[in-house]
Amino acid sequence: MRHETMPSARSAGAVHDDLVAGGAGSALVLNIDSEGRNAMLDRRSFILFAGAALAAPGARAEMPRPVNTLGSSDGIAIRGYDPVAYFRDGGPTLGKPEFSVVLRGATWRFASAEHKALFEADPARYLPAYGGFCAYGTSRGYLVKIEPEAWSIVDGRLYLNYDLGVRKTWLGDQARFIARADRNWPGLNATHVQ
Repeated sequence: MRHETMPSARSAGAVHDDLVAGGAGSALVLNIDSEGRNAMLDRRSFILFAGAALAAPGARAEMPRPVNTLGSSDGIAIRGYDPVAYFRDGGPTLGKPEFSVVLRGATWRFASAEHKALFEADPARYLPAYGGFCAYGTSRGYLVKIEPEAWSIVDGRLYLNYDLGVRKTWLGDQARFIARADRNWPGLNATHVQ
C-alpha cells in the first residue's frame, strides 16, 4: 500500500494507522484555506467529510476498484485464470492471451472466445468476489493472493481462497465469513492502491 504525505504535520499513513487501530491521536491538519492558513479537523469531522465526498454523485464511479493482480507485472487478474471456467467448466482453467479483456485496470484472460464473449456480455456475473482477492483474507481485513484451485461458488458468486487449507476453513462457515468480508470490503477497496 502506498501512502502520500499530506500537507500537514502528520502523514496519511499515520492517520490511516490511527483510524484502523482506533488509537487516540491529534487532529488531522488540512490546508483548505484560500489564504494558505491551516484548518483543523478532528477525526470524526474528517470521517464525515470523507464519507460525504464519497457519497457525492459520480464519486463512486471514479473510485478505484482493486483487482487481484498479485504476482503479475503485466496486470493479469487472478493469475491468468478464466473466471467464466469456474461456472461453465466446473473448475479453474488457465486463460489464453488471445482471449483477453481489460476491465477495472486489469487484464482478464479466458480459455475460449465463447468464455470471453460471455464475460463481456455480463461481467458482474463472472467477476470473483472482492476483486479476486482471498475471500477469507478479506473477512479477516486484508488483501492477499489466491491459488486458483482453492475456490467455491456460493449463491452464484465466485469466491477464491489463499490455498486449499484456507479453503477448508472457509467452507466451515461460509455465511459468517461472507458477512464479515462484505463488511470489510468497502474499506479495503477504498484504501488499496496497486
